[in-house]
Amino acid sequence: VQLQASGGGLVQAGGSLRLSCAASGRTFSTLVIGWFRQAPGKEREFVAGVSWGITTTVYADSVKGRFTVSRDNAKNTAYLQMNSLRPEDTAVYYCAATRSGRVPVTAAYDYWGQGTLVTVSS
Repeated sequence: VQLQASGGGLVQAGGSLRLSCAASGRTFSTLVIGWFRQAPGKEREFVAGVSWGITTTVYADSVKGRFTVSRDNAKNTAYLQMNSLRPEDTAVYYCAATRSGRVPVTAAYDYWGQGTLVTVSS
């Protein structure tokens, strides 16, 4: 499985961005998709994840109510809608995939995209 994240950019605080994660392969619908981010000097952290059948979504406390994760299995694409962005959301955002049910666990993910930079100015 190959993943490619896109949609990052520069936005002012309070603004919105939508990230996309395009996947290759015919097993996309069987994979849990997670979004992670890594700010300069910090460890990579879980942001949000969505289950195979879109029945379960999980969010980090820091983004609950502001970010929405979704997926379109017909298009082999997952999304992260980010609203009310804050300067502390500035990071490189990665999408990842796993067959494990441990959605928020970084080590559970086997496949990673290359990352897309999100910069939120104050």
